[in-house]
Amino acid sequence: MKFEKLEKIPDISASAEVKVSLMGNIVEMKYLSNKNTKTTIIPISKDEYVLASTGEVLPFEHHNSRKDNTKSLFKTFYRLRALLNTNVVDVNKARWITLTYAENMTDTRRLYRDFQKFNQRFQYFCKKSGYSKPEYIVAVEPQDRGAWHIHMVYIWQERAPFIPNKKLFELWQENGWVVIRKLDNIDNVGAYLTSYMTDIPFEEWKGGDVRGVLPKLVKTANNESKMVLKGQRLSLYPTNMNIYRCSRGIKEPEVGYMDYMDFLDYSEGLTCNYERAVKLTDDKNDYSTVIVTKQYKQKVAQGNQRKNFPGGNNI
Repeated sequence: MKFEKLEKIPDISASAEVKVSLMGNIVEMKYLSNKNTKTTIIPISKDEYVLASTGEVLPFEHHNSRKDNTKSLFKTFYRLRALLNTNVVDVNKARWITLTYAENMTDTRRLYRDFQKFNQRFQYFCKKSGYSKPEYIVAVEPQDRGAWHIHMVYIWQERAPFIPNKKLFELWQENGWVVIRKLDNIDNVGAYLTSYMTDIPFEEWKGGDVRGVLPKLVKTANNESKMVLKGQRLSLYPTNMNIYRCSRGIKEPEVGYMDYMDFLDYSEGLTCNYERAVKLTDDKNDYSTVIVTKQYKQKVAQGNQRKNFPGGNNI
């Protein structure tokens, strides 16, 4: 199986069926030029395969080593990005909180126990202060030295209340430090936060094999620049670990299928901020296909201008 990134995005027939995912203000379109009805999956390598029905590139879940686990994490972080973008539609209604430890805390069981205790105290504080109950998405981040950080996004139905950092430190009960941030000036919250959890700032890297990855200049939420090693933190996650958890009110992305012409009508006026085309070729089975992925950004106000998917699902 050959995997080739195309320089030019190919034309798509107006009648072609495309998969559309609505993730908050992000609309993703995926097109598969040729569906393989004979096989369910198409292996690319020993670590990855293509799901023939959708064209998605997914990892085999070997979980035999840290390297294999790194491959499988791409799927996990794609889901996490989708959940974040689906639920953080208005950044003024959300706050990003990071909990750190003063000690070199490496116990993953304690990690989630400490989060549960903090969340209980935080929810009680909100109730006592007259704030509505927020939903949350929580994820954990390993450090190169073995310690853990906890990242969470709290989401309210109304504008997020002002909460002093001192109060959060008190609720964390002096386990370490607490930082609360706004998510202003971030167009794609899911991409930004998951990149934060998977990339390692170059100044924090302690040396060792970086597998040919060169430092890359990226922009922070404050529009500052920093050098990072893309994806290098993935190798620090243990195998078979639950990376993120959500409260019950967190919504899943809406997914459906439509003709490309209908999608063009729906996406009219939206800004395409990402597009990619790859070609998969399987000479052994005489099969090839082109996969096109595009992402669009829509304004909050356009939420009432959604079209129906076939089958009654809304987008």
